[in-house]
Amino acid sequence: MTIVYAHRGAAAELPENTLPSFRRALELGADALETDVHLTADDEIVAVHDAVGDRVAGIQRSVRSVTLRELQSWDAGYSFVAAGGVRPFMGRGFRIPSLAELLSELPAIRLNIDLKSEEPRLVERFIEVVRHHGAEARVVAASFRATTLAHLRARGFGGETSLGRREFIACWLMPSWLRRSRPPGTRAQIPTRSGPIPLATRATLAKLHRIGLAVDFWTINDPDEARRLVELGADGIMTDDPARIVPAVRGAGG
Repeated sequence: MTIVYAHRGAAAELPENTLPSFRRALELGADALETDVHLTADDEIVAVHDAVGDRVAGIQRSVRSVTLRELQSWDAGYSFVAAGGVRPFMGRGFRIPSLAELLSELPAIRLNIDLKSEEPRLVERFIEVVRHHGAEARVVAASFRATTLAHLRARGFGGETSLGRREFIACWLMPSWLRRSRPPGTRAQIPTRSGPIPLATRATLAKLHRIGLAVDFWTINDPDEARRLVELGADGIMTDDPARIVPAVRGAGG
């Protein structure tokens, strides 16, 4: 079955990376949630994509420079911009959750978590929080940063990990007959193309599957594209719009 990941929750409908957005995605049938994490000044891990609060909350402060308490006073409803530049969710109580809140509020849900910085303390705290909640088996750790993933694996993280950008390129380009070991992670999480080069092809999927990798594509909001990826054999699809993509994936047999 193709996994549908709700990218930052039901971000097409509600402010991204908030508990109402995550819960709405699950109501719509998403199999898993995707989010991003940063550290606060008091070493709390929070579910927010950007390192600075201007786009998310209209605040010109870095996440790392404020405490969890201050961060959760920000209005995360600011992040949702509707047609005409209207912000319909401002002042309605949307806030940035901590990772601990997500794991406790959604205790049976699979999470794909993108660690956004190379700071070793982020990895240390991430492992502490996930283990405290007994959640390694349901958390996939991702990062674009190879050093972050290497540190995570070296510290014995027991959950799945995606490939970093350079790790994926090595797996994708290396001829299968030259490979002497399994990939460092378990999932390749990739766009459908890199510049002019298509990645969502039967040949790419077959090669990555052959070396033991599951393949998840991001960020897919077109139902026709979602159906095409299911037919190609995609293991997962990340979307901002589970209301449209869940039915497309299920209807395509995923």
